[in-house]
Amino acid sequence: MPKRRRRPQPLENRLVVALAYDGLCTFEFGVAAEIFGLDRPEMGNAWYRFRVAAIEPGPLRALGGISIAADGGLALVENAGTIIVPGWRGADSPVPQRLLKALRRAHKRGARLLSFCSGVFVLAATGLLDGRRATTHWRYSDTLASAYPEVTVVPDVLYVDEGNVLTAAGSAAGIDLSLHLVRRDWGAAAANSVARRLVVPCHRDGGQAQFIEAPVPEATEGGRLGRVLERMRADPAGDTTITALARTAGMSRRTFLRRFKASTGTTPGAWLANARVARARELLKYSAYDIEEIASAAGFGSAATLRHHFRKHVKVSPSAYRRQFGTPPADSSGLGLLSR
Repeated sequence: MPKRRRRPQPLENRLVVALAYDGLCTFEFGVAAEIFGLDRPEMGNAWYRFRVAAIEPGPLRALGGISIAADGGLALVENAGTIIVPGWRGADSPVPQRLLKALRRAHKRGARLLSFCSGVFVLAATGLLDGRRATTHWRYSDTLASAYPEVTVVPDVLYVDEGNVLTAAGSAAGIDLSLHLVRRDWGAAAANSVARRLVVPCHRDGGQAQFIEAPVPEATEGGRLGRVLERMRADPAGDTTITALARTAGMSRRTFLRRFKASTGTTPGAWLANARVARARELLKYSAYDIEEIASAAGFGSAATLRHHFRKHVKVSPSAYRRQFGTPPADSSGLGLLSR
């Protein structure tokens, strides 16, 4: 007989506490309340208990004109098994010392700390992310890395699990991280059940790179080099050898390479790969052509090469990207995209 899969053991501390603050990020807070605070009789009596802790005296306002009536203050944090920071007021907004001390004490006694989106700045301010990996929304990644150099910022993932400190990227990535924690605590069946009620996938492929709309650097130099960059962007499948590009710019190969790196911060090959991926993304979204045709039109030559570069830059396969973002035109031709 096949072995039965061991059921996850009941949590020692089921209390999940979400922090509330003036200027509360409503969506991030809603994610925490929906997943951990909603009654789920199908999960039995051992499911999470959910409370809201105000980090400061009221009244507390949330985005959208909502007022928050919390269950209690920071004393709730002292008893929590899991603490969620649902966003924060801003990357440069100071974190109250009382909150920092409460989070450090909670971590020391074994509580799990989660942040959604900009909430990572609260965890970073505690020092508990030093020497660890963490993520946040791609708009904040550079700011986080600059402000907290001891933190290893991973900018292209949906969430990072460092055991008892977990961080999610953008607002909706809080759902991904929460489902991951449910899966960790209760198993895949429980996570699938919660995802079905939310009408979301239990697991999303890839990372944040697929949601950043403009990966191709803009030209920063006019004149001759600007024309070359525009040509590479408009026709990434054309003659893009260094000799041809330098000739178009009216420069020697050596001068062209030096000026190109100074202007764009990268090499022609790397810039061209970005331009080709951008064209492939466009075709995947707006045409019905197959992968081989798109690979040829984007200048990759083969579907295998397209898949390699697409996964490297966008973190998902071309097919997965098309399933998520594809909106074929009514005539399903995409001819204008292929021929331009």
